[in-house]
Amino acid sequence: MSTPTGAPDLTRLTATAMADGLAAGEFTSEQLTRAHLERIEVLNPALNVFLQVDAEGALATARAVDDARASGADLPRLAGVPVAVKDIACTEGIPTTAGSRMLQGWVPPYDATVVTRLRQARMPILGKTNMDEFAMGSSTEHSAYGPTRNPWDLDRIPGGSGGGSSAAVAAFLAPLAIGSDTGGSIRQPAAVTGTVGAKPTYGGVSRYGVIALASSLDQIGPCARTVADAALLHEVIGGHDPMDSTSIDAPVPPVAEAARTRDLTGLRVGIVRELTGEGYQPGVQARFDEAVELLTSLGAQVQEVSCPHFRYAMAAYYLILPSEASSNLARYDAMRYGRRTPPDGVDSPSAEQVMASSRDAGFGDEVKRRIILGTYALSAGYYDAYYGQAQKVRTLIARDFEAAFAEVDVLVSPSAPTTAFRIGEKLDDPVAMYLNDIATIPANLAGVPGLSLPTGVADEDGLPVGIQVLAPATEDQRMYAVGAALEAALAEQWGGSGTVLDRAPDVTELAAARGAAEEA
Repeated sequence: MSTPTGAPDLTRLTATAMADGLAAGEFTSEQLTRAHLERIEVLNPALNVFLQVDAEGALATARAVDDARASGADLPRLAGVPVAVKDIACTEGIPTTAGSRMLQGWVPPYDATVVTRLRQARMPILGKTNMDEFAMGSSTEHSAYGPTRNPWDLDRIPGGSGGGSSAAVAAFLAPLAIGSDTGGSIRQPAAVTGTVGAKPTYGGVSRYGVIALASSLDQIGPCARTVADAALLHEVIGGHDPMDSTSIDAPVPPVAEAARTRDLTGLRVGIVRELTGEGYQPGVQARFDEAVELLTSLGAQVQEVSCPHFRYAMAAYYLILPSEASSNLARYDAMRYGRRTPPDGVDSPSAEQVMASSRDAGFGDEVKRRIILGTYALSAGYYDAYYGQAQKVRTLIARDFEAAFAEVDVLVSPSAPTTAFRIGEKLDDPVAMYLNDIATIPANLAGVPGLSLPTGVADEDGLPVGIQVLAPATEDQRMYAVGAALEAALAEQWGGSGTVLDRAPDVTELAAARGAAEEA
């Protein structure tokens, strides 16, 4: 992916290099922020990454950082480095829609804690990224505002539900982004766009001010182009928050320090038997096997482990998530929250009629599908048979993790079973869509942290592939250590210090060709 003619080279830097360059006075935050805003202006029409761009706010923050740095102020590490935020986190003064017509035009009166911490770190917020409606999806095709396109191939999906954040990072529209992960919505998009995505331990990053999908599964985390960059952002947004009752009252794990690891001697790595083999695209499996060999060369002790109840994870997840979603989304009733759409042809509609009409107009098909499923699973006579049983399976999956981590330090698997599929390919088959999260769901059910990083491209289609590293709860630094060491070994194998994004097509050329074809 070469730098387009006339485009600033600044957008190609890692976040770490940006922070170093700002500290050394090589460029200003305003220059850095403008470079990204200019690239967004050029590419966003083709990619549909940003739903909202806050150029004025981002530049104001950048100028303030430059002034503070010029006066000799002691600034946070990432001060002046731009960031994008998934449209599921409330941002004061910036519309927040969760990708839904139900919240179209809503401007929050407060910031989510994660956004507050970005502001405290003096990071210019470029805007809000596209997503599947209320984070329900694996492709960002379920956004009410149109699909986001993968920078590797504009006819393919960028993963979901956080495809906007992963595509922003992959297309060099932002060096860092915030995502949310309920069943893989940070890690699966990272895998199919050639980026790095981390789901911290449940409770490791505050959910206050984040629009809820499934409260016992949701987790905010970082999206980046390198493991070190993800770790730096993790340290900014992590930590205890008294506004979130599920927040862990403990210091943020030393993830940035762990991301400097290069030697894995003595580390025990377990390959999850149930998350490899049949059902995984040949190119995905091949890159995974090669990555495991690299881990061995770095000194790790690799063995296979079995987590027998993982095979039931997807079924349990798609009972627990819809159940919690149906409860969380009940608040959008046109009386207290959300849009109000009176029914046509009714002069004096009842509250129930307004509610039904508003929810029908405001929610998309996938949201309705999951609300219906969740309401059914929670209904009298079915609660114990469905939701109750799913929670028992969840406990068994957590025990599988406990048993596995008694044998090994981390677990590894492919991040997703396939590379990015074509837009529209699976829209009519919800189950096929759900299977994209088969490798990532167990971590959310158990609350353990997971990291996805790119391991190359699949031979059959030239699209990026990711490996997932899972660690015990609150031991997030382990996954960063493994990820950083593997990332460095892969870069050396590829002949330098670059990333898999260096092999991607020029997205500017792809966008120009698409625009010309549409005009013709």
